[in-house]
Amino acid sequence: MRVVADLHIHSKYAMATSKFMVPEYIAKWAFIKGINVIATGDCTHPLWVRELKNKLEPAEEGLFRLSLDSARDKKDSPRFIITGEVSSIYNQGGHCRRIHTLFFVPSFEVLDKINAKIAKVGKVYSDGRPIIGMSAKGLAEIIFDASEDCVIVPAHIWTPWFGLLGSKSGFDSIEECFGELSPKIFALETGLSSDPPMNWRLSALDKYALISNSDAHSGMNLMREANIFDLKQLTYKSITNAIKAKDPREFLYTIEYFPQEGMYHWDGHREHDVCMSPEESEKLNNICPVCSKMMTIGVDHRVCDLADREIGVVPKGKVPCKHLMPLDEVIMQSFGVKSFSKKGEKIYYELIEEFGNEFNVLMETEKAKLESICGERLTEAIIWVREEKLTIRPGYDGVYGEVKIFE
Repeated sequence: MRVVADLHIHSKYAMATSKFMVPEYIAKWAFIKGINVIATGDCTHPLWVRELKNKLEPAEEGLFRLSLDSARDKKDSPRFIITGEVSSIYNQGGHCRRIHTLFFVPSFEVLDKINAKIAKVGKVYSDGRPIIGMSAKGLAEIIFDASEDCVIVPAHIWTPWFGLLGSKSGFDSIEECFGELSPKIFALETGLSSDPPMNWRLSALDKYALISNSDAHSGMNLMREANIFDLKQLTYKSITNAIKAKDPREFLYTIEYFPQEGMYHWDGHREHDVCMSPEESEKLNNICPVCSKMMTIGVDHRVCDLADREIGVVPKGKVPCKHLMPLDEVIMQSFGVKSFSKKGEKIYYELIEEFGNEFNVLMETEKAKLESICGERLTEAIIWVREEKLTIRPGYDGVYGEVKIFE
């Protein structure tokens, strides 16, 4: 059974997130996108947990579905998996650490145990992703104490400010962060500004599964990154076991944002629109040529600093990946329209109606069939994205990169 899973999103209770990110809306967009398993996100926020408990019902082991769905719809309705993200800000080794941790929980009973302890060290009502004055290791102890079936995944590990391996407040290894709990960590989230091939440059990361998720703050951004499985049965443990095993026959591949498009891919200084490759930046000692301040060291540079392999080396048995652009962006560039202008919206929903969901349009449908419905230009755009025939201006210092298809 093919399973598309997006395991990191946010609810309406998280900062800078759409007010429409409620269970019904998330499920609706998951269906449009072609997602089978979608994260709840923000499982530490009391109001969100209450809403989830009221609107979800148990489905397969460790998974949930909308209780509002009709009996006819429940078989195919997207499944929810309980997830959350916590921001730990603390001092260790003489440095201020800012680490975001993603975690999966097998039941609301286990979640209640975790939340009772997190509420004592963080302001859980303030944000769907609460800030706590506790180390990532201390948070891991709370989560694993509640259940050994919980899964902890260091989130977007290369992000300069909040990634475990980030240039600004991170560590140089997983072990440095989690200490004796490190053997319990078996997966890392690549984040939008890196992809698996970049992570393969570090032999120290070979033992970890690399997962990719949208970290979406709106319905349209779901599945901009995701994980594709082939499972014998759909349960919480079948998903987490497939991640842990890292077997490409079961964990088929990840869908990746083009990492250059991520907002921290290259070095730079947003204030002066300065963007540089690692090689260019090092020639200037990482100093902004306009104001002489230190630039934000991006993901690509940080990977180069820690890497012990050359670019292009593929370690044996690695789960592969495919790079994609969201369908609304492809439509926008094909027709020169805003993604959800009336024309763009009409085209988008016609394709969803014809092919079932966005995943099918972008990944599964053959060129000839696309062309009969989409026309030559849009079909060409979709195929060029699949073949990665693109021009990309890298993102930097909080600024997203630009991907151009017809350039």
